[in-house]
Amino acid sequence: MKVKYIRVSTLEQNTSRQEKNESEFDKIYVDKISGVKSFFNRPQGKKLIEDINHAKIEEVHVMSIDRIGRNILDILTVCEFFTQKEVNLYVENIGMYSMVEGKQNPIFKMIVSVLGNVSEMERNNMLERQRQGIEIAKAKGVYKGRLYGSRMSTEEFLDKYKKVASELKNGESLRRAAALGGASLGVAQRVKKAMQEQIN
Repeated sequence: MKVKYIRVSTLEQNTSRQEKNESEFDKIYVDKISGVKSFFNRPQGKKLIEDINHAKIEEVHVMSIDRIGRNILDILTVCEFFTQKEVNLYVENIGMYSMVEGKQNPIFKMIVSVLGNVSEMERNNMLERQRQGIEIAKAKGVYKGRLYGSRMSTEEFLDKYKKVASELKNGESLRRAAALGGASLGVAQRVKKAMQEQIN
């Protein structure tokens, strides 16, 4: 089958821009979930993986590489999985396939690595702008939410990100633990620090 994977970050966002060529595909998978969440842990991502494992899919299309993930490790992990399963990934906004004549396309891998790093950097910049905006609003007395940097207890924090903590305990790197736990690299770093605080 030739299929398409679509992702938007929230339930309110419209998917029509990504669905403009839907008639070309045998099946459409749509996730309404943050790109920080690992592809392998998304509802429709799981169904797509299951169909690939059952050898039902030969080709997957996405509008852009950040639909797969917002961190470079997750993106490359998914791309590698597709390649191992001989599933050709096509990224529409760059007009390029992951494989050519059954072999991995090295130019695709290089470009995806660059775009994945750009996507991760953009997200980090967005979070930093958000943090600065909250601090300015708080200083003006107009912010009603939780102040950035205020903390839940160490136990509560580790419970919230127990999957990340578990992967770190198993010896995974910060990036790998973040990807497997559906969290950002910054969260994984704070989880590691919290775990060290518990020990001390």
